[in-house]
Amino acid sequence: MNAPQVAQLIRPWAHNPKVQKVIYPILVGLFLIIIWQGLVTGLNLPPYLVPSPLLMMKTLFTDWAALGLALWVTVKITLFAFAVATVLGVLISFVFVQSKSIEAAFFPYAVLLQVTPIVAIAPLIIIWVKDPTLSMVICASLVALFPIISNTTLGLRSVEPDLQSYFKLNRANRWQVLWRLRIPSALPFFFGGLRISSGLSLIGAVVAEFVAGTGGTGAGLAYQILQAGFQLNIPRMFASLLLISLTGVFLFLFMSWLSRKALGGWHASEVIGE
Repeated sequence: MNAPQVAQLIRPWAHNPKVQKVIYPILVGLFLIIIWQGLVTGLNLPPYLVPSPLLMMKTLFTDWAALGLALWVTVKITLFAFAVATVLGVLISFVFVQSKSIEAAFFPYAVLLQVTPIVAIAPLIIIWVKDPTLSMVICASLVALFPIISNTTLGLRSVEPDLQSYFKLNRANRWQVLWRLRIPSALPFFFGGLRISSGLSLIGAVVAEFVAGTGGTGAGLAYQILQAGFQLNIPRMFASLLLISLTGVFLFLFMSWLSRKALGGWHASEVIGE
C-alpha cells in the first residue's frame, strides 16, 4: 500500500469530530511532555527542582504501593462527597422551585456557603466531627454543593412558557408539572452541574486532607504531597499531583459520557453536532 492510499484511508478519520476530540488533546499533551523533557535534560535541572516526565513516571511505578492506596482513599472521599452533594443539592433545588419566596429567603445562604473558603471552616468541622473520614466528606460536600443547587434550580425554572400553559390548561397538578415538565427541562442543567461538582468534590477532598493532616493507612494523596515536600522528594510530589489531575479528568469525562447517554437521544445540546 503506497502513501496516497494510506492518506486516503486516514483522511476520513482525521476529519471526524469525535476522533479530533481525542487525538488533538493527546497530540498537544505529547508535545508539552516532549518540551518538558527536553528543557529538563538540556538545562540539566536537578530532580529536587523539576523532575523530568520519565523520572515522574518511574517514581509513580516504584512508589505505587503507597500512592495507589492513597489514591483510593482520596477517590473514596471524593465519591462519597459527590454523592452527598448531589442528593442534597437536588432536594434543596426541589424545595426552592416550589416557591420563589423560599428561594429568595434561602438562596443567599447557599451563595454565602459557596464563597466562604473551605480552608477557613475545615478546621472547625474536623474538630466538631470526631471521625476524620466523615469530617473530610462533609468539607468536600460543602465545596461541591453549590453548583448542583444553582444549576438544578435554574433548570427547574427554565421551562418553556407555552408548555407550562399547556400543562395548566390540562389542569396538571404540581407533582405532574414537576415530574413531566420541570425535571426533563432541568436535566441538561443538572448534568452541567454534575460536571462541575465532580471536580470540586476532588478539590474539596484534597483540601480537607491537607487541613486534617491524617497519616498512616488512612492517608490520601494530599498527605503524600505534604510528606514528599518535607522530604524534598519532588518526583513523588509530581506523581501524586499527576494522579489527582488524572482522577479529575476521569470524573469529568465520565460525567460527560453520562450526560450524552441520558440526553443524546432527545435533547438538542447532545444531538446537534453528532
